[in-house]
Amino acid sequence: MTVASPYAPALARMPVSTRVLDLGGSGTRVWEYGPAGADDAARASARTLVVVVHGFRGDHHGLEPVIAQLDDTRLPGARIVAPDLPGFGESTPLTATHDIDGYTAWLRELVDTVRAESPEARLVILGHSFGSIIVSAALAQGLPADDAILINPISAPALKGPRGFMTRLAIGYYQFSAAVPEKLGFAVLRSGLVVQIMSNTMAKTKEKPLRRWIHDQHHRYFSAFANRSVVLDAFKASVSHDVSEYAAGIAVPTLMIAADKDDITPMAAQYQVQAAISEAQLVVLHDVGHLIHYERPLEAAAAIEQFLAS
Repeated sequence: MTVASPYAPALARMPVSTRVLDLGGSGTRVWEYGPAGADDAARASARTLVVVVHGFRGDHHGLEPVIAQLDDTRLPGARIVAPDLPGFGESTPLTATHDIDGYTAWLRELVDTVRAESPEARLVILGHSFGSIIVSAALAQGLPADDAILINPISAPALKGPRGFMTRLAIGYYQFSAAVPEKLGFAVLRSGLVVQIMSNTMAKTKEKPLRRWIHDQHHRYFSAFANRSVVLDAFKASVSHDVSEYAAGIAVPTLMIAADKDDITPMAAQYQVQAAISEAQLVVLHDVGHLIHYERPLEAAAAIEQFLAS
């Protein structure tokens, strides 16, 4: 049974539209939130364009709790564009490999498309987790943006994180999934038991209703990928790169929203990346881990609002 979202009332107040864009050979499904994304005329008059890139194995639903807080009262005239990454959710795979190069090329094409529709808008690029790596790589390669926001940025190699042993276990899991016949490997990758273990590990909240909803979200959306190759390539990219590789090349004002109990990146690495980016602010949320977007979206949205206002 589906567990009701605690953020559903806020999201229900926002106009939402969806369409498919042909980007990099992927039929990319995008969702647009706010009155400024309702139609062509509204897009042309948008004051702020926020492009949102979700994390590994998820889809656009993951960041909806944050998006729901960024309504027209917080960000007047905002058009928020949230795609499913190619090969995940309702987006078909790229013709290229699903690695950092493939995803950054796709992101540049997406940004070119939606920015042409809102030529006067301030462009903000937001990435969560694996999305923070994609966004950082694209910015370092010259993606034109006015501001960047990184939520739970992966700022150090995953194997060096507070739970590096969990990453090693994950690597073994994905290697096994790649080695066995494809049908079995696909079933292993979509194992509900593995999803539950992952969800239990990452959720830090003690609130039982919120934990139930988080687990429900992971079971509903964490296995929505096109095929085995997509998820294996994306996993390899997620553990082979991190934001620190690209930090020195990020030249736009950047907000980092980090968590002090993140199992993937230690706080020391977040401070190092903040220092490496030419103009970065770091907001640290306490008693939360890698699921800021599920557990603390109100605080994340407030930090985003304050950052963009400044």
